[in-house]
Amino acid sequence: MRSFAYTRAADGHEAVAAYRQGAAYLGGGTNLVDLMRLGVATPDSLIDVTRATSGQVDDGPGGGLLIGAAVRNSELAADLRVRERYPVLARAVLDGASWQVRNMATVGGNLLQRTRCPYFQDVLTACNKRRPGSGCQAMAPGAETANLAILGQSAACAATHPSDMAVALTALGATVHVCGPDSREERGIPMPGLHRLPETTPERDTVLAPGELITAVELPPPPPGRSTYRKVRERASFAFALVSVAAVLEVADGTVTSSRLALGGVAHAPWRCHAAEQAMRGEPATADTYAGAAEAELAAARPLPGNEYKVTLARNLIAAVLEELTS
Repeated sequence: MRSFAYTRAADGHEAVAAYRQGAAYLGGGTNLVDLMRLGVATPDSLIDVTRATSGQVDDGPGGGLLIGAAVRNSELAADLRVRERYPVLARAVLDGASWQVRNMATVGGNLLQRTRCPYFQDVLTACNKRRPGSGCQAMAPGAETANLAILGQSAACAATHPSDMAVALTALGATVHVCGPDSREERGIPMPGLHRLPETTPERDTVLAPGELITAVELPPPPPGRSTYRKVRERASFAFALVSVAAVLEVADGTVTSSRLALGGVAHAPWRCHAAEQAMRGEPATADTYAGAAEAELAAARPLPGNEYKVTLARNLIAAVLEELTS
């Protein structure tokens, strides 16, 4: 049993002032506590931030919303404004974990949850995310790769980001507000942009500097068109995405006028589908257009031996979700 210090911050500035090397911020604890039990995370100090940021959802300009980092996932999904203006986000949150976990998990913590790669969670295996330079067991012959990345991975890491909420926020173009130890000024980080691809430093999940704290998530005014979130998983409850799609589609006179697509379960970060969006713009809103857009996006896929099925699954899921939004 490892001992650790515990403090509760009254506000964001108190939290970042208390931060030092070896410390970790504690929200709902639904991911961090699990990692501590596994020995993957070993902080010597926990800074409770559940009272340091807002637990409210407030109206923003133009019909947007400002979501405090301490808002519980269940409260976010139940908010009538979210359900009516951003159904893709409400659906994504409801598809995440179980209702018990959603009652504890916070918005800020959800965005920062770490990968569920089996080699990351097993301290007896090589993992560059846990111990930089130790290697990636997922790249070894015979490794279990079924749930690993097909897009954006590197020789150092093929882990996938687990958040459903982050995929929807990526499609919506949300902005994440953070404050840090070096300044009393907050900064905004657009999504995509918060999460990183692994490259040669997979131990860095995000662009946050040490000690930076998520304080809120800002949603722009609702985009035009219809939206939804679809998640394919191994079982119906409390399972992470094999592949998921967050989609916003606007069709006028049978033509795709705008779209926003993001994939989950396929990369180290939520994956914005710029190639698919470009391929659809101005094209007929037909099954052939959607299939072509999916092909354009998945042309960059580089599956590992054992997870080739994800390319087919992602291709079919993109097309099916877009057809659903057109019907």
